[in-house]
Amino acid sequence: MLRNGEIMIRDITLGQYYQADSVIHKLDPRVKLVATIGFIISLFVVDSWIGYVVAALFLACMIKLSKVPFGYMVKGMKAIVFILMITVVFNLFLTPGEPLVTLWKLRITKEGLRIAVMMAVRLSFLIVGSSLMTLTTTPNSLTDGMEKLMGPLKYVKVPVHEVAMMMSIALRFIPILLEETDKIMKAQIARGADFESGNLVKKAKAMVPLLVPLFISAFRRANDLAMAMEARCYRGGEHRTKMKPLRYRSADRAAYCVLLLYFAGCVAIRVCL
Repeated sequence: MLRNGEIMIRDITLGQYYQADSVIHKLDPRVKLVATIGFIISLFVVDSWIGYVVAALFLACMIKLSKVPFGYMVKGMKAIVFILMITVVFNLFLTPGEPLVTLWKLRITKEGLRIAVMMAVRLSFLIVGSSLMTLTTTPNSLTDGMEKLMGPLKYVKVPVHEVAMMMSIALRFIPILLEETDKIMKAQIARGADFESGNLVKKAKAMVPLLVPLFISAFRRANDLAMAMEARCYRGGEHRTKMKPLRYRSADRAAYCVLLLYFAGCVAIRVCL
């Protein structure tokens, strides 16, 4: 039987790629990167329920077009339930305003309830929107897209290719390390380790047999990757060609127009309401 920790590890979808034949998968990675950044910014632009409804409809349409199962998309939220709970509790009890409920010395205010719900919705949309980008874009495409978008930074001596490569490797290592964590956890449980019972201090101590071999494995993989790249005489930066150079198509331009209309709608809602 799987324990709660193993279930949570398998529920993390950020950094994984879901293969499908969809309009979103075929879009240029630069479009998806810009769309993700624009969507995240729009979540902080809107400040009303109408704005969040528009953001929810936009996100639902993108998930539908991506052909990624909704259950697979949402299960990644299980990993941030604890963060959501902390955010909600802090905003509920620490926001001053008109009191609604009084619990001993703690008060739930009308303003705190509104901010807590909005922050929870905003954080949920942010995670799902970011997961949609990684689920529909391969790590290699993300690297190429980030390198192209950050191209102007070369003029100020920023190592654009190296930065994009590091971000791509970090994304690719997420599912690998999750799988490694799952294997180590099962092996330690078979040896009698207990990751669930006890207080917070005991649970933290119980994580040591899990974290030590995980760090050793991560460093070993990183060293193997560095040696493999060096053995193949890998050199990044200038004068490096691409097997599949990125080119905008009509679908990409249409996607930019849709994103622009959505963002303009969010700004209009913020100004008018």
